[in-house]
Amino acid sequence: MGGLTYFDFLAKFGVGGAHPGGIGLTKNMLLNENITEQSFVLDAGCGTGQSTAYLYQQYKANVWGLEINPIMIEKAKDRFKNLKMPIQLTQGSVESMPFEDNTFDFVLSESVLAFVNKPNAIQEFYRVLKPGGRIIANEMTINQPLNDLEASEIKQFYAIDSLLLENDWKEMFEAAGFQNVQITGQIYDLKHSAPAQEFNFSRNFEPELFGILNQHGNMLVKYHDVLSYRIISCSKN
Repeated sequence: MGGLTYFDFLAKFGVGGAHPGGIGLTKNMLLNENITEQSFVLDAGCGTGQSTAYLYQQYKANVWGLEINPIMIEKAKDRFKNLKMPIQLTQGSVESMPFEDNTFDFVLSESVLAFVNKPNAIQEFYRVLKPGGRIIANEMTINQPLNDLEASEIKQFYAIDSLLLENDWKEMFEAAGFQNVQITGQIYDLKHSAPAQEFNFSRNFEPELFGILNQHGNMLVKYHDVLSYRIISCSKN
């Protein structure tokens, strides 16, 4: 693939709602949260800003977007400008966030933690949340342990360091100090939970990226009973 990765595909294709369930699931995840115009909300790893824009549109909250990929940053910036939304957009990593302690009432994380150093990022979420603040996450989860060959294939394609079971996520959030960790028990199938996605193509993108899109589809078919995701929500003391 000439060194191109799954993330190059997401960035150059400008995929909005790349996380399982898309923007529809994002809306459902936020339904029971008490987000108001006074809330300070961070979309951590916001990509092209689809969910970030929804947070402002729906709640008129004080919304920040954090994203590390420069191509995605530009696409998010254009989105907010076109929609005339006063969203603060910052380039940076969820593993070392450029925000003060106790800044946010809510942090949203959608298909982000799987791709970074998880303990570091979760600890950072805890740090930047106010006491009583909430994290709402939608993250890749395996339904059962895998053999080394299978695990290696998935980790290599998505460039991730580990694959977590539901209970692994729970323990990780608790280890960071989060309370009342709730994980939706339903087992979601990635293959059947991919709604129509939004695309914002870069002017120049490599044809090989279609191969990566193909490979992604093949992975979802091959591991449809194993590769899944869970909704995780919990609070800071």
